[in-house]
Amino acid sequence: MRDTAAVEVAGLVKRYGNTTAVDGLDLTVGRGTVTAVLGPNGAGKTTTIETCEGYRRPDAGTVRVLGLDPVADAGDLRPRVGVMLQSGGVYPTVRAAEMLRHMAALHAHPLDVDALLERLGLTGCGRTPYRRLSGGQQQRLALAMAVVGRPELVFLDEPTAGLDPQARRAGWDLVRELHADGVTVVLTTHHMDEAETLADDVAIVDEGRVIARGSPEELCRGGAENTLSFTGRPGLDLGSLLKALPPGTSADEPAPGTYRLTGTVDPQLLATVTSWCAQNGVLPDGIAVERHTLEDVFLNLTGKELRS
Repeated sequence: MRDTAAVEVAGLVKRYGNTTAVDGLDLTVGRGTVTAVLGPNGAGKTTTIETCEGYRRPDAGTVRVLGLDPVADAGDLRPRVGVMLQSGGVYPTVRAAEMLRHMAALHAHPLDVDALLERLGLTGCGRTPYRRLSGGQQQRLALAMAVVGRPELVFLDEPTAGLDPQARRAGWDLVRELHADGVTVVLTTHHMDEAETLADDVAIVDEGRVIARGSPEELCRGGAENTLSFTGRPGLDLGSLLKALPPGTSADEPAPGTYRLTGTVDPQLLATVTSWCAQNGVLPDGIAVERHTLEDVFLNLTGKELRS
């Protein structure tokens, strides 16, 4: 299942007047995986997801979802795909439980509504009209509506935005269960820790294109040197230390008694450093391995300036 594509996007272009929101974007999502689509505001990620959901027609390129055209084959796809929108999609006066039961009734084998309400902390507000729910409650209801039909594929747009830590963890657990059941999950998020925790695969989008792709581990490792730091007495013979270390490793003393090694940091390097210190009568303190986070990678690729 994981070797076949649930979503295939090739050369997608979408324009709004003179503005090109998506500019030749390519994206493939394997079945049974969790894929996080990240990008700054205005990068084109939401337009891409809405095109995959069938809400927008591409101006160029092709989009296939579960092997079907999301616009021409919308009737066949609706029972198989769950969608969580950023906002909207619910009647303002409908009660929360009523709306979820309505969504469940549209599917042949829905999840148990009462259990899902309980799971997402919505039982106590089941009789509350949608417009009177808090923002977090509305968000949790939207998540429940997306998954209640047991979809093969679910699109989640900012699924935990505005949620408190408890509700956020409940949302994460639900995504993990979907993943364990073989459901394909495509989510957009601004929470880098969410992507690192949940995603098998991450696509970073900027200026309408995918600019980086891989697992969180690959993105954090690829193109970024890892750093090992420690403290000791000032003025250590770094030349002697470098002779003991693998080629390609560099060392400096950015502050007296503070040492930093950059290169491929692995257990062998750590063992070599501690062995060299022992042979030279150095007691290293505060040894730490520093790795780039997904947020570091994201900011390096997309820039640190604010986007409107």
